[in-house]
Formats: sequence, C-alpha cells, structure tokens
Amino acid sequence: MRHPPASPVPVSDPAPAGGAAVLTLPSVPAPLICAPDTIFDAGAVMARIDSDDAASAADLRDATIRALRDANNAGRAAIASAFAEAPFDARALTRAQTWLTDCLVITAVHMATNEMHKAPNPTTSERIAVLAVGGYGRGEMAPFSDVDLMFLTPYKITPWAESVIESVLHILWGLRLKVGYSTRTINDCVRLGRDDFTIRTAMLEQRFVTGDAPLAEELAATLQKDLFSGSEREFIAAKLEEREIRHQRQGERYMVEPNVKEGKGGLRDLQSLYWIAKYIHGVQTAAELVPLGVFHADEYESFAQAENFLWAVRSHLHLIAGRASEKLAFDVQVEVAARMKYEDRAGRRAVEIFMQDYFRQATAVGDLTRIFLTKLEADHLKAEPLLERIFRRRRRVRPGYVVIHNRIAIKDDAAFLTDPLNLLRVFDEGLRTGMLIHPDAMRLVRSNLHLIDDTMRADPEARRIFLGLLLKHGNPERALRRMNELGVLGAFIPEFEPIVAMMQFNMYHSYTVDEHTIQTIATLAQIEKRELVEELPIASGILEEGVNRKVLYIALLLHDIGKGRPEDHSILGAQIARKVAPRLGLGKADCETVEWLVRYHLLMSDMAQKRDISDLRTVRDFAKAVRVVKRLDLLTVLTVCDIRGVGPDTWNNWKATLLRGLYSQTRTALESGLEAINRENRDAEAKKALRKALEDWSKADLKREIGRHYSPYWQGLPLDAQKEFAEMLREHTELDDPSAIQVRLHPDEDRDATRACFVMDDHPGIFARLAGALAAVGANVVDARSYTTRDGCVTDVFWLQDGNGHPFEASRLPRLKTMIRKILQGEEPARDVLKSRDRVKKREKAFRVPTHITFDNDGSERHTIIEVDTRDRPGLLHDLARTLTAERVNIVRAVIATYGAQAVDSFYVKDMAGMKYHLPSRRQALERKLRAAIAEGDKRAKE
Repeated sequence: MRHPPASPVPVSDPAPAGGAAVLTLPSVPAPLICAPDTIFDAGAVMARIDSDDAASAADLRDATIRALRDANNAGRAAIASAFAEAPFDARALTRAQTWLTDCLVITAVHMATNEMHKAPNPTTSERIAVLAVGGYGRGEMAPFSDVDLMFLTPYKITPWAESVIESVLHILWGLRLKVGYSTRTINDCVRLGRDDFTIRTAMLEQRFVTGDAPLAEELAATLQKDLFSGSEREFIAAKLEEREIRHQRQGERYMVEPNVKEGKGGLRDLQSLYWIAKYIHGVQTAAELVPLGVFHADEYESFAQAENFLWAVRSHLHLIAGRASEKLAFDVQVEVAARMKYEDRAGRRAVEIFMQDYFRQATAVGDLTRIFLTKLEADHLKAEPLLERIFRRRRRVRPGYVVIHNRIAIKDDAAFLTDPLNLLRVFDEGLRTGMLIHPDAMRLVRSNLHLIDDTMRADPEARRIFLGLLLKHGNPERALRRMNELGVLGAFIPEFEPIVAMMQFNMYHSYTVDEHTIQTIATLAQIEKRELVEELPIASGILEEGVNRKVLYIALLLHDIGKGRPEDHSILGAQIARKVAPRLGLGKADCETVEWLVRYHLLMSDMAQKRDISDLRTVRDFAKAVRVVKRLDLLTVLTVCDIRGVGPDTWNNWKATLLRGLYSQTRTALESGLEAINRENRDAEAKKALRKALEDWSKADLKREIGRHYSPYWQGLPLDAQKEFAEMLREHTELDDPSAIQVRLHPDEDRDATRACFVMDDHPGIFARLAGALAAVGANVVDARSYTTRDGCVTDVFWLQDGNGHPFEASRLPRLKTMIRKILQGEEPARDVLKSRDRVKKREKAFRVPTHITFDNDGSERHTIIEVDTRDRPGLLHDLARTLTAERVNIVRAVIATYGAQAVDSFYVKDMAGMKYHLPSRRQALERKLRAAIAEGDKRAKE
C-alpha cells in the first residue's frame, strides 16, 4: 500500500536532572497535504496546557482535552481546506491524518505518563508500548477513520499501567475520536491471533507509536516466529473466504451505489492483497511486489492509481458526512463529483463522468486481484478444493494453449501474437472448455489491444469467432464480461467503448450501461436454455418456435450503444447499428431488422406501461408500428430481456401481465387483421364471460348488471374485477344510501399488486379524493381506472403496491381499509395526513427530473391522453387529479409508470361534454395549472 509514516520516537526525551520530560513528536512523513505546523503545533499545545495551571490530575486531564480538542479541530480544518484545493491528493491527506492522530496520541500518552501518573521509581513491569493497528497502523486514515490502539505491557497489567491507559482513553474520547483499543501482553497476542484471523490481521499491521520501543520490537519478532511463519496457506484461505463473503453481502462492483471500502473492486480488496503479500513476502508497500515478480511495473501503476482514486473518494465521503461514511449513495455522488472538480460535458452530467471513472478503477482492482491470486496458486500457496482435484473432468485444449491450475494459458506468447485473431480465439477456447483464462494470458491480451485494428475487424474469420461467442456455447455473458474488462470488446467494436463503465444517474438502473447490456444477453441465454419457462412463458414460447438468434443477440448488444450523448439514444443507437451490424457480418435484411429493433427498443415497454392496452387504438397503433409477427416476436423478447437487465427487482408480474396482454392482442391483430379486435366483439365476449361467472344470479339481476355499464367498462377490466364490482353494486343498491362507500381490498397475485375496488354514488372529484386517500396510507398506485354507470354510480379500481414495490401483506389490509374509509368520509383530511408522507427522499434530491407534459388526441379513439412526466413523490397523483378535477376535467383512466425517481402519469380524459381537448388554448391553460401544482407540491415536499 502506501509508505507508512516514519516510526515515532519514544514519547519523551529523558528528563534532565530535576527537570520535566520534553514532548517529542514523530518525524514528518513527507509530503503532507499542508505544512506540519498548520496541522499540529506542539509548542502551542503544551503552552496552552501549562497556562491552565491545573491543580490536580483530573484538572490536568481536562486541560489536556481542551487543548487537544482545539488542536484537533484546527488540524482537521487545515487538512480539509488543503484537500479541497487538491481533491485527488489522497496519499498526502491520509499521511496528514495519520500524523495528526499520532501527535494527539503521543501528547495524550506523554501527559498521562509524565504528568498525571508519573512513576518515580518504575519497575520493569511498569512499561507500556502504544501501537497503532488496522488502518491507523498502516498509516492510512480517512478524515473520520477509527483510531485502533493496542496497549502492550510486558506482564499482567499493573495499577500504574491501568491508570495511564484510562487517562489516555479519557483524553482521546474527550476529543470525540472513535477509539478501539485492547490491552495485551505478547503472549496474549500470540494466543488470540491463533484463534481469530481478524485479530491476526490487525497485528500484522501493528505499528509502534510511542512508549517502550524494545517491548514493541520484541512483539514484532515473536509474532513473526511464533504466529506468522508457516501459516501462510491458512491465512490466505481465511482472507479469500472473508473476501467472498464480503462480496456476496455488498453486491457486484457494477452496482450504481457502491461501497467504496467494502464493495467489490473497493479499498478492502486492495488491502486484502496487501495483507496477503505482507504475510508471505514481508513487504511494507505494494511497490515491493514489482521486483518480486507479482506485479509488472504498469500493473503497479494501475494499483497505485486505483488506490489513490478510491482513497480520495472515501475521504470526500467522510468530509461530506462529517463522520465515517463508505457508501457512495446517490445523494452524495453529485457532491463528491463537484468536490473532485468534475464538470458537465457533451450532454453528460459531471456526476456520470465521475462515476464512470469510479467503475473503471473498480474494474482495474478486479484485474489486479485475479493476477495476484493466480500468482499465489502458481506458488502453491492457495489450496485447491479437494473435490475439484478429484472429480474435475478437463476438456483437452487446442494447440497453442496449456492448462495451468485449471486455467487456459498461452503456450508461446510470441507465436500467439503473430495472429491478431487469437485475441478473440482465447475467449472462445474458454467457453468451449468451460475453463477460466489464466491472468498471464489476460495480461498478454490487454497489453496488445493495438493488434485489433480495422483490418482485423473486417476479417470474416474475426466476425465468425465473435458471433460464435454470442451464439454457440450458451453462456455468452461470461466471455463478453471478461472481454469488456480487458478492453477487447471496446477495441473490436469501438462504438461500444464510450459506454464501458458508464453510469446512468437515475434510481431506475441498477447497473452501468455495459453491465446492463451484458445482463440482458445473459437473460436471453437463460430463456434459450429454458430456465425461465414459468416466469417468461411468452418469451420462452417465441424462442421455442424459432427466431433469428443472430439478429436478436446483436440487437441486444447494440440497443443502448447510443447512450451518454445529447441526442435521443434510440435514434443515435440505430444510426450506430447501421454501421456496426454489417461489420459483424449481417446481411442487408438482418441489418435493417437490427436497426429497427435498436430504434424502437423502448416502444413496447412504453406502450404497455404508459398507455391503456385495453384501448383498441393502443393495440392498433402498436400493430401498425411492428407490421409483422416476426418483428413483434423479436421486440417482445428484447423488451423482456431489457427490463430484466435493469436490476434484480425491476421485473415483476405487473409488467409481465401488461406485456403479455399487449403481445397477445397485437399478434391477433397481425394474424387475423385489425378488424378482429373490434369493440363489439370484445364487449360481447366480456358480457358472456360475466354471465357465466354469475350463473347463480337471477336473470333480472344479470340483466340489470349487464345493462348498467358503458362499452369502455367491458374492454378495460378483467373478469374477476367485473365480478367483484357486480357484487359491490348490488350491495350498494340494496343499501339505498347516497353517502355509502363500498371498499374491497384483495391481493392480485397475477399483477404483483393489491386491487382496491370502490363503489359509491357519482359526483365530481371522486377520483382525486381516492388518490389522496391511497397516498395518505402509503400506497403507490400503479394503475387506476374509473367508470361511471348508467344509473349514477362510479366504479373505481386501483392497483396498489407498498413502498417496496410489492402487494400489501394480507394482515395489513383490514387496517388499511379502515384508514381509507376514515379519509374518504372526512374524519382525517387526506391533505393533512399527506403532509407527513409527501416528502422527497434524501437520496432522490440530487436527481434532475424535468417536467414534460404532452397532450395526445391520436392515441385513443375517445379520450385525450395527458401524459405528465415529472419527479415522483407520494402525493403526485393526488395533486394532478385534484388539479384536473378543479378544471372540470373528467378522468376516465390513469396509467402510472415509475422509473426510480421519475413518474410518468398518463390520464385518459374528456371534457364535461364528453369530448376531447382539441382547442390549443384550453390545453395550454391545463398545462399551466398542472405545472403550477407540480411546482407547489415539489416545494412542499422539499420543506
């Protein structure tokens, strides 16, 4: 890692005869981020303590705390100010922070041993060595890192030592430092280290700070002889297991809110390498691994660059939070980017450029980890699992390759490099044999990317190999991910390189753009292998029937390739696909299909989630766009893969139901003609199904129920909802109470939501009141439909999810129902209840979500569609519906789509005369009112 601070000299110089001991500080580990005397001025501190003229040990301790607290605050402020001017100078900052901490600890120990608890005739047992352990021991401290100390005594602790340690700790705690400490003898250290690898690791990093230096030297020698030597394999296994558990807990390094310290590709990975290297080779810095042959010089440079960058990020996180903070969450990413002086450019926000740099560094850490661990295997220090050694079945490798520790390695580097196509073939060999690629082979590939030039890209054999990686082996994501990390994918398809490690600064996407692309391809491979038949029956059936796999895989590879530019990424991506697809060997017709899929890869998702798929115009417009079943099939599979690749929790039954409904209706329209989905047929089929479902009803009751509804009701509601409304309407009629409100809540497992049905007498503003009541109880509305009956009732149905995107638990529904009734009956006004809920979450405040409002008179035969695209918050739907109601707008249907912090609410509306909004002046007036309501709500939510 870094060079640790120079070892401090003992706490005080010997006192002259009859004089006091003199405080001596450690030598300065240059360079610090600012001048040492601005960080800690020992003379000023001691003068301040002396000026207090303390009368007792307790008074002296308090005076020391006051002086050191002011010195610590001043030193921290000087370090932070200098770091603000040099925001990447992390090494100098960590050295400065460590030096400041050393000065504080040494002063505290000096005062305790020489002033508060001075031993006039100390015995051999009255000795203490104060050692720094952990990150403090390494000399790596962020602004609010823990101060981990070990007080080492030669024998069992004496009353004098106990008093000294207690006073030192009281002083350090008085400075509000987070101090972790232990008091041990040398025998304790050896005994505890044998049983606990965390303790052993901490002692591996022990560094003498002050006190009895010979005692500290004796500990170091004993640890090496009695604990470290001969246990290398055991230590390595423990550290690797610890690393694996940590990665599983923290998630992949491509997650967009990474943990800088503990996450994959973070500082802890670099520290683990250092611990293992120090344990085996006794090195003090990572630079010493170069002459040992563990790293090449350029790899060490990569190590040092990644380490410095990650420490800079971590230090800025600490300074922003005013405490130890390791997660690079959305709400601090913008501020860290600003502190590190990133700027917006070329249509991308500064935060996105910063995060792309972060993920590139995390990838570099992953590469270094593989190289180092494989070197351990070569030295027979990392144990191979016994079952793998016994039962492994190896496939024979092709000529030019050898197997080293079950990894594919290059037999002759010079011969390998004579043919640039080998830079692709090695990945094919990895997939064919099922073996990993040896890091030495990966080193060779990475250092020779210049061989991938236009001539090589145009070679038909290169195309064949690349398409084989996608199509032949059943797990293309493995090769693509490794190719991407080594730079091969961006070299072979230069248009792909700009999206490598690119972050999309929103709450919707869980991965970087390149990792999202690879996740979508992994999903397609899973569907092909029939691993997702139950979850994805439509997509699985399409692939079973057969599609153009080459077109589908390449379309997925290119679908987001236009991101990160000012232009619409779908349009730009289609233009890029027009150039790339022929280069990959596709014929003219296939190239056109790939271009179309990239251009319209969001069309089906938008239609399903933002429009009413029960509206015939929606289906007809979508059918006209796709034109043929072949494109419908390809777009459906691509859409499913795209949504599932957004994040681990993005796909759900609600989205599945919408896509299946749109697919089946559109396929019918394409195969049988658009007239096959006419309104009359759908109305008749729905009425027939309801009669069958209510076969125990009398003919009179059935006739009244069938006759009370208009055509949109039959087309827009599923049968189970129609049956429920029939029962509720009959109950409502029997009550004959104009103020009665019928409420039913049921889990709707097919849609991953809770269905809320309401029946009451119709009057203006009901939809807005219902939206307010549901928001007030913490329900997220994902779909809403409102229908009036011929006899003056309203039937409203909402599909709801809780704050985690799941249906409400059945046990919560009775209380939820009671709360909704109270709000609807005016016992608890919705707006009052909403005040405590309608807040923009802290982590969402940094997102820019501009408001767009559009009016569409062509997307529906009977309604104007008002689409409001803006920042999401709990009370948004209520505010929009209330505004529209106040303007005498009749809301017939609301379709709700959320994408992280963004909401797209689409309202199907009519005016009071049942007409669309054709008049531009009326639409403009409505838009002004909606924008004002959004602005007012946003202001209220931020307060």
